[in-house]
Amino acid sequence: MREKVTRLFVAAAIAEACSWLALLVGMAVKYGPPDNELGVKIFGPIHGGLFVAYALLVLAVARLRRWSLPVTFVALASAVPPFATVLFERWARRRGMLGADREPAREPAPVG
Repeated sequence: MREKVTRLFVAAAIAEACSWLALLVGMAVKYGPPDNELGVKIFGPIHGGLFVAYALLVLAVARLRRWSLPVTFVALASAVPPFATVLFERWARRRGMLGADREPAREPAPVG
């Protein structure tokens, strides 16, 4: 179950960043020359739902992986700036906070 929740967290981090991009494009169209707010009406609720899903998955992964409070806070705060969820996910993965990404065992090298 821990791996499944972690995979969902990674997917939510990427989806939240993508929805940020779509919302930013929608805002550019709304306030730019086309003056059309359809993009914001479509991508605003999608981004909001993914934001909430990401926050809930942060709390679940933090509990399952026993993250410290500061790390959990940074993970939650990374949902606010655009694309920071992906940066946090990469940082956490490099630190081994998302589980053991073990490399396949190597064959021993012959000696002599």
